[in-house]
Amino acid sequence: MAKGKDISMRQLRYFVAAADAGQFSQAALKVHVSQSAITAAVLQLEESLGVSLFERLPYGVALTAEGHKFAQHARHILDTLQDALSEPLFLSHVMQGEVRVGASYTVLGYFLPSLLARFKRSYPQVEIDLIDMDRESIETAVADGRLDLGLAIISNSPDLSRFEHHVLIRSRRQLWLASQHPLMTATSVTLEDVARHAYILATVDEGDVSTSRYWDARGLVPDVAFRTSSMEALRGLVAHGFGVTILSDMLYRAWSLEGKKIEARPLADAIPSMELGLIWRPGASLSEPAQAFRQFLIMACAS
Repeated sequence: MAKGKDISMRQLRYFVAAADAGQFSQAALKVHVSQSAITAAVLQLEESLGVSLFERLPYGVALTAEGHKFAQHARHILDTLQDALSEPLFLSHVMQGEVRVGASYTVLGYFLPSLLARFKRSYPQVEIDLIDMDRESIETAVADGRLDLGLAIISNSPDLSRFEHHVLIRSRRQLWLASQHPLMTATSVTLEDVARHAYILATVDEGDVSTSRYWDARGLVPDVAFRTSSMEALRGLVAHGFGVTILSDMLYRAWSLEGKKIEARPLADAIPSMELGLIWRPGASLSEPAQAFRQFLIMACAS
């Protein structure tokens, strides 16, 4: 049984850093401590909770099912503390108004919900008018002044110079594959290795365009067996061994809808990260609620 008094905020920070990085060494670099400090914090957590939080793999670590559940709670605790420390406690609850925000599919599904909930706790009288739009439409609406802010995969944008922008997260791309896939036993995996196997191509949020960029740069072509705009269909196909894919950690979930495991492995090639960001019109006089929402997102992601 977990002994809550034995768990510290430091252990939670180190655990979340390891969960995000997938390697204790990279987590140590991120939080500026030794690798042994990360290892010790995770072991102490596992002892207190009585479960294994990570699978130890030759190329790093991966969260167990229990680890995924605990990571959700740990992030909520750390986020709540950060919000309490950073928000203008006396002004936020009286601020009123509306913010017009355009967001693309993956941003709405995998990035915004928990942040919107946190923002509403701090600014209960500010309404977020949220519109589901593709990146190109978001950019047009922001430029025309129909939106205050846009949230999209800005690494797909051909020209960001028209906007003020801020990168909120850089999410590394990794190989997703079934537990029994032949590439699981390889010491390291390159794009050339991936090209020899069936590939599942995600077309949502310009996924096919961004994928072609780094394949073309190496003069390689993936062996596309299926194209899909459904993330759940893609997870099912990968989990059942019909092919592999390369996608960002932001989209990664360890299990398909049928409860089959999906593994994630780093690639030896330098694959560009997916950049999710905020855009607004240069020189625009943003309302106080829009400024508050922009600042909240920047601070929340920086933490």
